[in-house]
Amino acid sequence: MRAGETLSSYLPPSLRSALLTNEPLWRYTTLRVGGPADLYFRARHVEDLAAITIAAQRSDTPYFLLGGGSNVCISDRGVRGLVAHNLCQGCEIGPLTVVDTGYPFMRLFLKALQAQLGGLEFAVGIPGTVGGALVSNAGAYRQNICDLVVSLEVVEGGERRTVGPEWMEFSYRDSRLRHPGHPPATILRVALKLEPKPRSQILQRARENQRQRIYKQPWYPSAGSFFKNVNDRDLAARLPDLPAPMREAGVVPAGFLSAAAGCKGLTVGGAQISRRHANFVINRGGATATDIRTLAEIVRERVRAKFGVTLEEEVLYIGDWSGFRPVVT
Repeated sequence: MRAGETLSSYLPPSLRSALLTNEPLWRYTTLRVGGPADLYFRARHVEDLAAITIAAQRSDTPYFLLGGGSNVCISDRGVRGLVAHNLCQGCEIGPLTVVDTGYPFMRLFLKALQAQLGGLEFAVGIPGTVGGALVSNAGAYRQNICDLVVSLEVVEGGERRTVGPEWMEFSYRDSRLRHPGHPPATILRVALKLEPKPRSQILQRARENQRQRIYKQPWYPSAGSFFKNVNDRDLAARLPDLPAPMREAGVVPAGFLSAAAGCKGLTVGGAQISRRHANFVINRGGATATDIRTLAEIVRERVRAKFGVTLEEEVLYIGDWSGFRPVVT
């Protein structure tokens, strides 16, 4: 493969020999779907992650950075170019916490709890890594990771540098790294500002968050919440069954709209809209990425027809989807 040969020329021999070809990606995703990567590289240290992405950027090799494998639906055809699997897990905990982006997000909360540092209570039950949380501006219960970011170490334009939080262009469940129009970039580390708090206070908040997640979320493989909630005060005011706090805030949960449009339990192949929470597309066994995306398109169309709004995915579609043609019924 020409792109692989070009990429290799920018790498030291030790990293060049670690490149794998045609590596199946389904085993690394929480949805358990996904075809092969042309090139695959496991980065366990920040220096290696920096080196592989600098090489990709300088050689114009397309690449995707994989973390914990949640919040993505990888095409059955796989990913052209390079998949760099971020397994970097360095962490210096403190009021200013500096952590590698491959560090598991839930584990970071537990480490902060041990140090009696608050701010990450919303991370309880959120799958994936710190990097994934940054890319999608993860949050829950009126907290978002963007509120904690002080600075980030990134690779952009084939160079390594430190930037401020404004570089991310954070918005609701979004950042610049979710948009293909920007030049490719990699976040290596992030500095987060945490607040000293009594352990009992942190635990109380975290346990309440955890109870809500256990009650609501399905147990089958999923990518997490599939669609973003809808910020629309007019729509919220028209929905008498919407909980009052949501109506007052002008926020309509995607799961509420999906359930109201009759989507709970819908199936396509091995994929199903969870009966437990209608904003989860689950893999009940043997689902393909095409099954999952087709089912998501059915939900989007039903919600559009009933409520006049178009749901936007929180989950990212990754890889070669050029042949995808959903049959929406």
